[in-house]
Amino acid sequence: MDKLYFVVGSQDLYGDECLKQVAKDAERMTAFFNEKLGSKVKVELLPTVVNSETCIADLRQASCDDECIGVMTWMHTFSPAKMWIKGLQELRKPLLHLHTQANEKLPYDDIDMDFMNLNQAAHGDREFGFIVARMGIPQQVVAGYYEHDDVIEKISKFIDVARAINFSKHLKVASFGNNMREVAVTDGDRVESQIRYGWECNYFAIGDLVKLINEVTEAEIDAKMAEYTSKYTMKTDNVAAVREQAKYGVALDKFLAQNGIGAFADTFQDLYGLKQLPGLAVQDIMGRGIGFGPEGDYKISAFSAVLMKMAEGRKGSTGFIEDYTYDLTEGKELELASHMLEVPVSFASTKPEIDVLPLGIGGKEDPARLIFDGVEGDGIQVTMVDMGTHFRIICADIELVKQPKPMPKLPVARIMYRHKPNFAIGTAAWCYAGGAHHSVVSTALTREDIALFAKLTGTEFITIGDDTTEADLDKLAAPRCCRH
Repeated sequence: MDKLYFVVGSQDLYGDECLKQVAKDAERMTAFFNEKLGSKVKVELLPTVVNSETCIADLRQASCDDECIGVMTWMHTFSPAKMWIKGLQELRKPLLHLHTQANEKLPYDDIDMDFMNLNQAAHGDREFGFIVARMGIPQQVVAGYYEHDDVIEKISKFIDVARAINFSKHLKVASFGNNMREVAVTDGDRVESQIRYGWECNYFAIGDLVKLINEVTEAEIDAKMAEYTSKYTMKTDNVAAVREQAKYGVALDKFLAQNGIGAFADTFQDLYGLKQLPGLAVQDIMGRGIGFGPEGDYKISAFSAVLMKMAEGRKGSTGFIEDYTYDLTEGKELELASHMLEVPVSFASTKPEIDVLPLGIGGKEDPARLIFDGVEGDGIQVTMVDMGTHFRIICADIELVKQPKPMPKLPVARIMYRHKPNFAIGTAAWCYAGGAHHSVVSTALTREDIALFAKLTGTEFITIGDDTTEADLDKLAAPRCCRH
C-alpha cells in the first residue's frame, strides 16, 4: 500500500520529557490520520527530527522507499532549520508542510512557559518554511488544526496528486511511429519529459504490435468479444470488423503487459499492417486507465494516464479528448469535442454502442468503434505544451452540457461543453497561451489539483475561468521570450 511518511521536528534543548511528549502526540496524530486517510495511504511515523543525523536518516528512508509517495512534516516545537538542510537535500518525494498544533485551543487558565516551549508550531513551522523557501523546494502548506475536516480534505487532495506524481515517475510510454507529419503542438522534448516527470518515452515499430496481432488465437478473440458484449451494446451486424478490433485489443494487452507500458501514442500515417485504424480497442483500453495520444502525441498520452491516476476513487470522468468544432449561436456558444475514433468510454452518459461505419481518413477498412453521448457537469480542460524552453500546463474551467439536438449522422462518440467565462475570452485565452487541440477533460479533478501538480513538478501553470478578463488576454499575449 502507498505510504505517506510523517516527520515531526523538535530539538533536544527542552529535555527528554518534552521529547517524550512530542513522540506521544505524534503517535496520536498518526493514528488519527490513518483512521481518516487509511483507504488511500498508510501514514507512517518516522523518528522525531532532533538533529541533522535523524533528519538525513528520515528523509533518505522516504526517498528510497518505493512505497512512499510523499512526506508530511510538522514542527511540534521550535526545530532549528539548519539541521534540516542536509536531509532536505536528500528528499526526492513531494512535500506537504502541515502547519498545525497538537492542541486545538489554548489552556488560558493554566498556560505557562513549559506549555509554550512544547507547543510552538507558530515558531517552528515558520523556521521550517524559511529553509524550504530558501532551498527552492516545491511544497504544499496546509494550515489549520489537524482534526478539522477542511485540513483532512486538503491532505487527501495532496495524497491524490502525490500518488499521481509517483505514478508519473515510473511511467513508460510507447510511441508507435513518430509525430504526425507537419504537426507542431503534439511534438516535444522526450528527454526533458523524462528528467522532469519521469516519463520513459520510447519508439516501437508498429511491426512489433502487428506481430502480436497475427499471433492472436480465435479463442482469445472470443474471450475479448465476450468482454466487449458484456460492457457494450452490439449495434452492428458486421461482427468480423468487431472481431478485428478484439484482435487488436488482445495484442495491445499483451504488448502493454510485456513492456510495462502505461500509455501509448500512434499516428494513422504509420499503421502499416493493420486492416483498420484502432478504435474500439483503444477506447476500451483507455477505460482501464491506460493513456493514449493520437497523431504521435506522447505528451497527452502520458498526461492523461497521470491525471486518470490522480482521479482514482473520485466521482466523475477523466480522459483524452480533441477540440473539433463549434456551435457559434450568439450567446449560446458550445464546443463539440470528439475524435475520429478514440473517445474514452469514461465520458459515456449511457451504455456505449459498438458500430462499424466508414471513416474518411486513414485509407483502411471501416473500423468498429464505440458511439455515445457525453456526461454533463462542471469540469476542467487541461493540456501540456512544450514551449521550447520549458513545459507549460494550461487549465480551463468548462461546463459539460447535453447536446442541444441529436446527431444521427455523426458516427463517433462526443462530448459538448461551454467555455468559461464565455466563449470569446475562454477560447482566445487558450489560443494566446498556446493551448493544444489535444487535452484531458475531467469532471473529477479541479483547477486546484492541477495547480498542485504543476507546483510540485515545477511546471509553468496558466488558468482560464470565470476570473479571466479581457485584460488578462493582453498579459497572455505578451511575449515571454524572443526567438529569431
